[in-house]
Amino acid sequence: MGTGERMLRQSQVGNATTTNATGGTTPNATPGSPSSSTPTNTSITNTSVKEEAVEQATEITNGLFQLFNQWLPKDVARLLVTVLVVAVAWYAAKYVTRLLEPRVTRRFERPSVSRTVLRAIRTGILGLGILFVIANVYGIQNEAVVLPLTVFSATAGVVLAPIVGSVVSGLFLLADQPYEVGDMIELDDTEQQGFVQDITIRYTKIATLDNTTLVIPNGSMRERDVVNYSAEDARTRLTLDIGVTYECDTDAARTLIEDAANEVNGVISGGPAIRVGSARYPAAPTCYISEFGAHSVELQLRYWITEPYKRYMIRSRVLERIVDQLEESDVELAYPHSHLVFDETSGVLDVNVAQEEHPPYEESNGFHDQRLEPNTDD
Repeated sequence: MGTGERMLRQSQVGNATTTNATGGTTPNATPGSPSSSTPTNTSITNTSVKEEAVEQATEITNGLFQLFNQWLPKDVARLLVTVLVVAVAWYAAKYVTRLLEPRVTRRFERPSVSRTVLRAIRTGILGLGILFVIANVYGIQNEAVVLPLTVFSATAGVVLAPIVGSVVSGLFLLADQPYEVGDMIELDDTEQQGFVQDITIRYTKIATLDNTTLVIPNGSMRERDVVNYSAEDARTRLTLDIGVTYECDTDAARTLIEDAANEVNGVISGGPAIRVGSARYPAAPTCYISEFGAHSVELQLRYWITEPYKRYMIRSRVLERIVDQLEESDVELAYPHSHLVFDETSGVLDVNVAQEEHPPYEESNGFHDQRLEPNTDD
C-alpha cells in the first residue's frame, strides 16, 4: 500500500460518522465544531415541535368550523367547535391526571398536597383548551383580552374576597399540616368528631361519626381550635373518675379497677411506656387517688386505647366491667348521703303527733251542700 493510499484512508476514517445510543448517527466532534451547541439546537427543536402542534390543532379546528358552517349558521358552528374543543381538553386533562397520579403520589407523601397538585394540572389543561378556543375559534387576540380581563379581575377581587380568603387559608393549611386526610379530628367549639375526607384550597370535608358530612371553608377552619386524635400516634388516653366509700380498702379498689380495664378489648393492657413529648406514661391502665371528697374517696382511672373513634363504646364497657368487679368484692361505690346526729348539745324540740279534729270542709268555709238546678226560664 502506498503512502498516498494510506493518507486517503486516514482522512476517510477521520470523517466517518459514529452511531449514538439512540440509533442515529452523529459526526465526530472536533474542538470548536458546531456540536458544542447541542442544547441550543434541542431547545429550538422543541419550540418548533410545539409550534407545529399548535398549527396542526389550529388547522383541525378551522376545518371543523368550515365543515359545520356549510350546513349551520356561523354562530352555531362556532358553538359546536367550542364544545368539541372543551370536551377534548376535559378528557385530555383527566387522562394526563390519571397518567401522572402515581408519580405525583410518590413525589408528595401527603395525600392533600398530591390531590391539590393533580387538581392544578387538570385545571391548567382545561384552561389552555379554553384559551385556545378564545384565540383561534373566536379570533380574540391578547390585546383585546387584557382590558376586559383587568376589569373582571378588579370586580372579582371585591366580590370574591371571602373565597380568596378561603383559598389563602387553604394554602396555609397545606403548609402548616395541622391535620391530614384520614385523621380523626374534633371541633372544639361544637364537639363534633369525624374523619377528614378531603382538603382542598377552598374547604375541608369531614365525615362525622354520626354518618354526616361537614364542608367547612378553610377560613373558618383556621379560626377554630381543632383536636387531632391521630396526627402522629393514634393511641389516645382516656380518664374515668370513680368514687368509693371511706370504709372500703382503697388499695384493693384501685387494683380491682385496673384489672377490670385490662379485660376490655380495645384497651392497651401493657407494653413499653408511651412517650408524649418529653414525658413517658405507663401503657397499662393505672388508678390513682385524685382527692378526698365530702362523701367519697375520688379515684381516677387512666387508660389508653388504640382506636379513638371507639372511645365511647370502650368507656361504656370499662364502666360495666368495673361494676361487675366491685359487686363481687367488699368495695362499695359511694353516693351522696348525710348523717344527722342529736346529742345533749342539740337542744329540745317538742313534737306533738296527736291528730286534731277539724270541722267539715263546707261548714268551715260557710258553704252548704246545694245542688244546682238548671235554668228553664229560657
